Amino acid sequence: MSGRSKLAAVLAISALVAAPTATASAATEPAGPALAKKLAKKVTVEGVNRHLIAFQRIADRNGGTRAATTPGYDASVEYVAGKLRDEGFIVTTPTFNFDVQVTDAKLASVGGVNYEAIVMTASPQTPVGGVTGPLRVVPEDATTGCEATDFAGQDFTGSVALIRRGGCTFEQKHLNAFAAGAIAVLVSNNADGPLTNVTLTNPGKIPTGGVSKADGTTLAGKAGSAITVDMRYHLETRTQRNVIAQTRTGRANNVVMAGAHLDSVELGAGINDNGSGSASLLETALQLGSRPKVDNAIRFAWWGAEELGLIGSEEWVRSLTFEQQLDIALYLNFDMVGSPNAAYFIYDGDDSDAVGAGPGPFGSAQIEKAFADYFAAKGVPTEGTDFSGRSDYGEFIAQGIPAGGLFTGAEGVKTAAQAAKWGGTAGVAYDPCYHSKCDNLGNVDRVALGRNAGALAFVTAAYGVSTEDVNGVPPRSQRADARSAAKMSLTAHEDHSHAAVS
Repeated sequence: MSGRSKLAAVLAISALVAAPTATASAATEPAGPALAKKLAKKVTVEGVNRHLIAFQRIADRNGGTRAATTPGYDASVEYVAGKLRDEGFIVTTPTFNFDVQVTDAKLASVGGVNYEAIVMTASPQTPVGGVTGPLRVVPEDATTGCEATDFAGQDFTGSVALIRRGGCTFEQKHLNAFAAGAIAVLVSNNADGPLTNVTLTNPGKIPTGGVSKADGTTLAGKAGSAITVDMRYHLETRTQRNVIAQTRTGRANNVVMAGAHLDSVELGAGINDNGSGSASLLETALQLGSRPKVDNAIRFAWWGAEELGLIGSEEWVRSLTFEQQLDIALYLNFDMVGSPNAAYFIYDGDDSDAVGAGPGPFGSAQIEKAFADYFAAKGVPTEGTDFSGRSDYGEFIAQGIPAGGLFTGAEGVKTAAQAAKWGGTAGVAYDPCYHSKCDNLGNVDRVALGRNAGALAFVTAAYGVSTEDVNGVPPRSQRADARSAAKMSLTAHEDHSHAAVS
């Protein structure tokens, strides 16, 4: 959302043998419509995993990647769209144009030695020749550079700040560095490999780029040295496709929408990020079928160019008229639902966890509760996670559409309390292969994948039957009963009036 193979194996084994205390209680049947219960049982981890195998093979046949603008992404689109067309869905693959950054300069130079420094999306560029200042290293901890106090004790004025990745967003790190007086920021990866395909989310204040974990460690040993950072690019226009599929049944003016991004980063196949969300969504659609008995149409979306800055979803939502946006009752987002050191996060629709971004539009709290109730019935504890702006719910929320969804964690580090609650390994990232080449078929916790796929299926189908708690639109049967009751009441009133006149 973007020694290692041994760690992945350890995590996979721990996911199978760990027995979190909070999940030991007996699971019960979640309360909800029969359709939701049936679909949650039909969507199996075996079915989801077959799609993950397909995504892996597509990447293997196309240079090891399914990134936007590559043949691997095009093949992923054809795979998903073909499955949906065969099942009878109304399928479109609308295109969108966007600008990509084509690198002109990507270096950090110290003492005549150059290191690769890749500018982040939404970062300002340096001038030709770069900017030069003393290298200041922010001391490492679990949340390096995430608090203003991390920059105390050193003079960052006119400096280039070196900050290790993890603990908070790139945007927060760079804003703290800017406030401390830095003129540029280098974020070093906390996993092997370069730091690519990442964004500041909002337009940055100072040039900010990423360096590899190894180069970051080397540079940290050169603290105080003069460093020149030259990060420049030009823009070129590209065309990409989303995949949109809708049921042939249900109201088209009160649509339940569920989405996941289909593209990977350039470095790998993207099996957890976000093959896991895409595969779970696809299996849900196929098991639901194109003509389910629903009150509200269900629309599924697989977004392109998410890893380049949430572009596919943003462009699609913005292309809709106000009336077309009104037709969307709610949006459910699934970006990374099988992380190998998994957490069970639900987007914090009511801001009860007070983690920063505030609540979503009205109805988002109800969506959060729907997922929480499902997991509670299964004996799986959950936590809220912020609407941080890092995934495809962003533009829906910006337009006032209620949103929610699931997330099993990216580069953030699992705490001891979370390991006690969910199993796995404390002090290790939820996904140690996030945005790395090793995000392959071995990088998935299939217990977490199965649980999240079941929740995805259940909540999506439940809202297909009724969105009453989100926007007041009850099931058709309830509306019919209400009309019948109103008619009977009116008839009784007329009979009473007639009797009184007689």
